[in-house]
Amino acid sequence: MSSQQNPAPHTADAATADPAAGPRPRRLTYAAVLAALEGTALVAGGLWVLVLGLTGDPDDRQQAVTLGITLVVLALLPLLAARGLLLRRGWSRGPALITQLMALPVAYNLLRADSMAVPAGIALGVVAVVVLVLLVNGETTRALGIKGPGRGE
Repeated sequence: MSSQQNPAPHTADAATADPAAGPRPRRLTYAAVLAALEGTALVAGGLWVLVLGLTGDPDDRQQAVTLGITLVVLALLPLLAARGLLLRRGWSRGPALITQLMALPVAYNLLRADSMAVPAGIALGVVAVVVLVLLVNGETTRALGIKGPGRGE
């Protein structure tokens, strides 16, 4: 070993600093499951709109097909975030947070509708707030290996 290379310190603290050490916190699992459910709902809604656009008689077939494809593609964000959360990847918290922040205005608009969309707005709003709380929890942050400001190495 040359004089410029230093061996990594072998301490007991190195094992506890590893975010993958120990079991995954339940909060992290719950956040991942809820994000996956949101992604699955987006896929289902997108496929439903796409099928209705292709087989039904929409006002604008091209617009219905475009909306269906867009919803399916948008579903990738929460699904990838859910996978990353389950695998305890630090990068996954950002897309999961963005998904929840985008869901809140959608839930608000659904709540303002005078239709069967109101229960969907309530459910979406509750899920978004719950996932936000789970993702900013200190236990979740530590499990993902995210360090706060001034705590970098």
